Amino acid sequence: MKYLRRPLALSLALSFACALLWPAQGARTRASAQTGSRPHVSTGTREGRLALFEEVWQTIAARYYDPSLGGLDWQTTREKFLPLATSAGGEAEFYAVLRRMLATLRDPHTRVYAPGENGATTGAARFVAVGLSVREVSGEVLVVRVVRGSDAERAGVRAGDAVVSVEGEAVSHILARSLAERASDDGAQTRAARHVSASLIFDGASGTTLRAVFRDARGRERSVSLKRELRERADELSARRLDGRIGLISFNAFTPETAAQLARALARQLRDARGLVLDLRENGGGESEAMTDAASIFIDAGQPLGRFTNRNGRAEIEPRTRTNMLSSADALPRTRAPLVLLTSTRTASAAEVFVAALVEQGRAVVVGEQTCGCVLGLRRRHQLADGGALDISEMDFHTALGRRLEGVGIIPHERLAPTREDLRTGRDRALERALDILKKSQA
Repeated sequence: MKYLRRPLALSLALSFACALLWPAQGARTRASAQTGSRPHVSTGTREGRLALFEEVWQTIAARYYDPSLGGLDWQTTREKFLPLATSAGGEAEFYAVLRRMLATLRDPHTRVYAPGENGATTGAARFVAVGLSVREVSGEVLVVRVVRGSDAERAGVRAGDAVVSVEGEAVSHILARSLAERASDDGAQTRAARHVSASLIFDGASGTTLRAVFRDARGRERSVSLKRELRERADELSARRLDGRIGLISFNAFTPETAAQLARALARQLRDARGLVLDLRENGGGESEAMTDAASIFIDAGQPLGRFTNRNGRAEIEPRTRTNMLSSADALPRTRAPLVLLTSTRTASAAEVFVAALVEQGRAVVVGEQTCGCVLGLRRRHQLADGGALDISEMDFHTALGRRLEGVGIIPHERLAPTREDLRTGRDRALERALDILKKSQA
């Protein structure tokens, strides 16, 4: 999770995006959580549950970016969920009720975390993982990536394998239960909610083990023991040449470090590139200043990138491209090379702002999948009295041309979603198509 850091840096909401990128990952934060010397409250008593429920309900009423809450009757919502919360049989059931209440907002950014959950702490890019990541493809939860040297790799789990069950429970049941917590009253489920639910099927405490059953492409099943381990996710950028003078740059976040690496790659390694592919399929967003620096490489200075508005509708931040990098001391390279952007359902937040800006400026063709549609701003984390945490969307976003991306995302010029066979064989049809487009532009 990234938060608003005034006066310079807006860090966009990443709660959902991070969960997509890494299994069982909690929130990332550079800003401090709200703290205070309040008396500890416990969900073990009815009075404690009542106090915590009221704290969550009132904080959302006071701080949510949309004062009308999308037309939701928040008082009626309180009356519906309060009896369920106060009579909950323990912490897990209590927080499940809170999640159901927040789901009525249809906002994947506004989330609540029980004490001890990954997102409830203020640690930076730490998360619990089992050595692989998954996503839902055509109704199945498939392995997308297996970490080298992990228990999963040693057990023979491969990309393209389907997850059949976790701890003896069918994955379909796990997804249904998770989605029930995130569905609105009419049963509607956002695309974001489905992907979050798939990404969290291995969730649990660090140091514990689980047993999962996987099925390969030939229908053979294997039962595997996986350990949940605390890991630290690094922000990464890689650059290389493809087919001579076409460059491929992949990066998973917008940070001062990745902005600087992007500038160096284009100033040195790829300075003579006649076409560029920017792979944003694993990019969950990041800091607005770093995103603005990156956009300034490809768009003329002084161009608007959109606006962030508060609950009163007033624009608080309106980033524009510039002549010098702000998040790094590196010189700002300029390139007019043709661009193709690769996107996926995991492309979110600041990455969506970046893509939208390049598209509206006519600077890029987009290939891949529709993006997350997860573009709201959070100012700070609200720490609950029992040690839990609450994240609230406090700022909305519109592009320079006035388009609202939240819940919609960006539809690629050419849609190409990976198939199970693609995952199994490692074929990247989206990248193949990107190279095709750039070669034709040079012909």
